[in-house]
Amino acid sequence: MRTLLIVNPNATSTTPATRDLLAHALESRTQLTVAHTQHRGHAAELAQWASTNQMDLIVVHGGDGTVNETINGFLPLPELDDGQAWLPRLGVIPGGSANVFARALGISPDPVTATNQLIDLLTLDKDRRIGLGMADDRWFCFSAGVGLDADVCEAIDASRADGHAATPARYIRTTVRQFFRARRKEPTVRIEIPGRPAVEGVHYAFVTNTTPWTYLNATPVHTNPDTRFETGLGVFAVRSMAVVRTLLLARQLLAAAGKPKSRRLFREDDVPAVRIESTEPIGLQIDGDFIGKRNVVDFTSMPNVLSVVAPQPN
Repeated sequence: MRTLLIVNPNATSTTPATRDLLAHALESRTQLTVAHTQHRGHAAELAQWASTNQMDLIVVHGGDGTVNETINGFLPLPELDDGQAWLPRLGVIPGGSANVFARALGISPDPVTATNQLIDLLTLDKDRRIGLGMADDRWFCFSAGVGLDADVCEAIDASRADGHAATPARYIRTTVRQFFRARRKEPTVRIEIPGRPAVEGVHYAFVTNTTPWTYLNATPVHTNPDTRFETGLGVFAVRSMAVVRTLLLARQLLAAAGKPKSRRLFREDDVPAVRIESTEPIGLQIDGDFIGKRNVVDFTSMPNVLSVVAPQPN
């Protein structure tokens, strides 16, 4: 088995010791090539190289952004897929601050435990097939968002560029600050789902491919608890920025098995496609990375497109 190990040395929780352990474990079982990312987009370039050279497995040791880049590097867009592309299997060893994708797949957040888990699963040679989401021409693994969430991601990215770590405390402070900025603005977002009435007056929205949508330390946050990698997309659109309503909604999102409900909330599960429009350019985030501002984004569920070395769903 020919394996490419992509390491993001700047990811929050990667360490030389963990990288060496992972490389040694893979080297004893596969023909291993190790590559460290050196700039934004490098993981996509490396993944494309691995696919072109028909490598069997790509293992990513980094955060959700590195995983997203990797998938977008080797997985062809649906309109360009002629069925001839070589598609490596994907393995993930958490190395970022949140590691939402890995944890949603049942992979341990501890890199050492996750390494042992990966080796055991490779021995069993039993992958998991999952669906992904498309946001226009970009794959996403677990979530995309417009409005408040994207504003938070943009601010966190700027903070990282200034040398500040993306800690849970920083996310909370940034979210509160961005919320009070956003609540002064009029809602500009419209949600369109095929075959259903349009939803107007939306302040911000999430489109998810699984649950949880994110984590607050070890606490999972569920916007669409019935959404899974094996279902369609979940849509979560908020039409009120009132403080009390928002606090009540936040409590529901953190509930272990709750299903968020509110008169000013639109929530739909197992959606094949959704269009989000805004009368003014609005921020878009994909898998935790700020992408830019858009007036229109089309989201599509793409089932059963990726083989991941991960535990089977319960």
